[in-house]
Amino acid sequence: MSTATIQRSDTVLQVKDLSKFFHVSAGASGSRELRALDGINLSIKRGETLGLVGESGCGKSTLARTLMMLETPDAGQVLFDDKDPFALHGKDLLTWRRRVQMVFQDPFASLNPRMSAGQIITEPFATHRDLYRGAAKQRRLHELLDLVGLRRTDADKSPQEFSGGQRQRLGIARALALNPELIILDEPVSALDLSVQAQVLNLLNELQQELGVSYLFISHDLSVVRHVTDRVAVMYLGRIIETGTTEQVFDSPLHPYTASLLSASPKLDPAQRPAGRIVLRGELPSPLDPPSGCRFRTRCWKAQPVCSAERPQVRVREQGGTIRLGMPGDGPVQGLHSTECHFPVEVVESGQRGRGA
Repeated sequence: MSTATIQRSDTVLQVKDLSKFFHVSAGASGSRELRALDGINLSIKRGETLGLVGESGCGKSTLARTLMMLETPDAGQVLFDDKDPFALHGKDLLTWRRRVQMVFQDPFASLNPRMSAGQIITEPFATHRDLYRGAAKQRRLHELLDLVGLRRTDADKSPQEFSGGQRQRLGIARALALNPELIILDEPVSALDLSVQAQVLNLLNELQQELGVSYLFISHDLSVVRHVTDRVAVMYLGRIIETGTTEQVFDSPLHPYTASLLSASPKLDPAQRPAGRIVLRGELPSPLDPPSGCRFRTRCWKAQPVCSAERPQVRVREQGGTIRLGMPGDGPVQGLHSTECHFPVEVVESGQRGRGA
C-alpha cells in the first residue's frame, strides 16, 4: 500500500515493552501464568499498513484486544500520538476511542442479526452523540455506503440478506463511521472466498489512499500480507522476533522462524519458490511453559547452547547487509530490519532445508 507519503517521524501508534499475562487454572496446584504478550515493541506510521503474522496462539489477537483497550496490560506502554490511552478518563477517553476502530474476522458473527445495515453502521453515533445527528446522520450513512461500494437502499436490509463479502463491507463501513486514524484488521478476509478476498483487499487499499488511515493487518496468510502491507512484524510465543519492510522480511528474512514460515508458504511464481522447505523439529511449545532463552530454540536448526542460556539481543541488518547488535534507540520506530536471534539467517544453507523432526 501507499509508502510514498509516509514520513519517518509521523508515528500514529507506538507500543513499548507491552506485556499481558493471564492466570490459568492448574487444578489442585492452583494457577499458572500464561504470558500471552511478553515485551512487545512495534510502531505504525500514519497512512501505513503493518502486517502482523505468526502461528495460532502466538498472541496476535490478544495484542489487538489490548490495543482496543479490551484487555489491560500488565506492563509496558501504548502510545497514540504520544499519549497513553490507558491513562485517559471520561470525555478524553471517549474521544480517543473514535480514533482506533476494528474490523473482525467473521463477518457473520460480528454483525447483529436483529439490526438493519443502516442501524449497524450508525450505531457508534449513539455513543458519540456530538458527531452526527438528524439529517447529518443520514448523510453520513449514505457516504459510508458509497465508500464501501454498497447501495444506499441496502441500509434497510438485515445482515442475513448480504453475502459474506458484503457483510465485511458493512463491518468496514461501521469501523469508518467515526473517522478513525487507525483500524485494526483481525484476519479480515480469512472467512471469505478467494475472489471476494481480492475485492475486500482492493477496497481497503482504495480507502487508505483516499482517507489516509493506518492499518494493523493481522493474518496468517503470507501471500495476502505480502500483497497489502508496507512493513511486517513476525510474532512467536508472545514476542515480536522480526520486523522490517515487507520486501526485507519476505526476500531476506533474518530469523530462522521467519525463514521456515516463508519456505512453507505456497507460491505461484516459480522464481519466488525457495530451493527447499525448512521442516521444523518438534511441536510448538506451550505458552504456559515457554523455553528458556530463545523461545524458538526447541524447533530451530541453528540452535546452540547459548540459545537456552540467554534471551537473544536485538540484531539489525545494515543497508550493506552487515548484521550488528542493536543499539539504544534501535527499534520498529526507526523502520530498521531487526530480529531477536543469536544466529540470524544470512543465507539458509541448502543442506539444512528439508530437515525434519
